[in-house]
Amino acid sequence: MIGGGRVYWGKKADDGGSNGIVVIFAWSSINENQLTSFVDLYSSLGWNSLVCRADFLTAFYPQMALSLAFHLLAELVEELKTRPCPVIFLAFSGAPKACMYKVLQVIMGGCETQIHPGDSQLVRNCLCGHVYDSGPLDFTSDLNTKFALHPSIRRMSVPSRLVSWMAKGISSGLDGLYLTRFESQRSEYWQTLYSSVEIGAPYLFLCSENDKLAPHQVISSFTHQLQELGGEVKVVKWKNSPHAGHYTHNPIQYRAVIANFLEKAISAHLHKIQQLGERARTHDEISELICDLQKVAVNSNQSLKRVATGPSDHFFLPSSAPYQSNNNDPSSSQDEQRERSSFCPLQPTSINAHSVLGQFLFDSCVPKNIEGWDIRFGGCINGQPYATSSSRKNSYRGFKKPLLRSKL
Repeated sequence: MIGGGRVYWGKKADDGGSNGIVVIFAWSSINENQLTSFVDLYSSLGWNSLVCRADFLTAFYPQMALSLAFHLLAELVEELKTRPCPVIFLAFSGAPKACMYKVLQVIMGGCETQIHPGDSQLVRNCLCGHVYDSGPLDFTSDLNTKFALHPSIRRMSVPSRLVSWMAKGISSGLDGLYLTRFESQRSEYWQTLYSSVEIGAPYLFLCSENDKLAPHQVISSFTHQLQELGGEVKVVKWKNSPHAGHYTHNPIQYRAVIANFLEKAISAHLHKIQQLGERARTHDEISELICDLQKVAVNSNQSLKRVATGPSDHFFLPSSAPYQSNNNDPSSSQDEQRERSSFCPLQPTSINAHSVLGQFLFDSCVPKNIEGWDIRFGGCINGQPYATSSSRKNSYRGFKKPLLRSKL
């Protein structure tokens, strides 16, 4: 028992053979016998039940709701760390305002006080379904009068005049709270419920046309907004079942609807696991690709640093081969010299200038007389002649005219 309510396990399989966990958010509008029947229902379908029962005033005091939410998450995270499994949030009547919206804020990072990010991510990954039974309620000032005469109060053995006085006192006190700060809390409450679409879990709404505490118009507007935001929504509506009494009046249909939704929730959980696996593989592939690119960059950088220093590099310059082959360093082995000499053919094949081919190429490619230029042989490199030139005119104007008149 803590401030604002209590958290306890309804039924829990010790052997770990359950299909998942149903977190039941209950408010004072549902009595203990009804709550027990829901725990038995989900247990018969193979699901454990973690119950969060909030007090009546917790719905009007966010700090009490936040304290209850942290206590619930501590219990839930401890269980999920032992065995991750599908999780369903089931909220009755005004329980979304009493505790559940604070749980959503904490796990989605919308609350100033947070738990460990890994724990929040764990709960989001396991959450695969939302069930609203007779809710959510719109907490406006007229709701105070409706809940002031709670069934537990009406069953008290006291004069009706005293009961009426108590109801008016509670309603007046809550109206004062509404006038000061509850409107901002109401806006935050609805915004949090809308943002739960980001979790990617389906919704199931169980309601009645004659429910005065949870009007069908409010639920219909809420479900429409969820669908507009991309949520997967299913609504089951009865005509005459009372508030939070749909299971009591329609047990067979209610059980069939719940069983079908639980199967869908399991499929949603498996889909989440598959998506997380694909993201992990994609992350690993990107990391591996980046690592490979880094290796290639390092190897390329090393190769560039070794240019003209070793014959095995792809960037080895042919002009450096003779230098390497003529190296008289006594530390060089004969094998290294033989390996270096093998790269000599990379040099251009020598052509005899006095042969027919050499004379033809020389006459075709080398101008014999260009005005303003003297072309003469300046010596030999490796036994081959090379030509040098000198300009008689160094000015740009003197260079341009002969260039235009060249036969090249």
